[in-house]
Amino acid sequence: MEEFFKSIERQAYRMALFSCSNQEDALDLVQDAMCKFVEKYAEKPEEEWKALFYRILQNKIRDFYRKESVRSRWRIWLNGRAEEEDAEPLEQLADPTGQTPERETGNRQMFDHLQQELKKLSLKQQQVFLLRAWEGLSVNEAALAMSCSEGTIKTHYFRATERLRKKLGDHWL
Repeated sequence: MEEFFKSIERQAYRMALFSCSNQEDALDLVQDAMCKFVEKYAEKPEEEWKALFYRILQNKIRDFYRKESVRSRWRIWLNGRAEEEDAEPLEQLADPTGQTPERETGNRQMFDHLQQELKKLSLKQQQVFLLRAWEGLSVNEAALAMSCSEGTIKTHYFRATERLRKKLGDHWL
């Protein structure tokens, strides 16, 4: 099981980070999902683990959104303003490839643009896109992970890619 967690931890963290935009919250979401997975599904066949884990992570992300919605209402009411977001942790990592500053800046701008457009998608479209395009889950695995039908996955993935294609151009997808 340790090897399984090692194989998905970076992707799961990236997905959680896209969803919550906070390093500590993303780490908490992934850790909670891993603990819940061990508690509930450790005895399941290994070929089912990936889809089951992502289902748990999706549920944790939805719960996080619900809690944050309530918390932000209270913060606004109590403080008169929303709290500022932390800096993106992925942007602060050192570049192991040794890219030039110009290229790195261009890549960062493209990544920022992609991230902005991803955040404009509905939560369901965002998560379907991340599961299918970035994590490589099949339609069936994504449907299992998100507790919905394969048709729903196909529809939301199509809508997400079409919207991103319109905003970012064909070379992105």
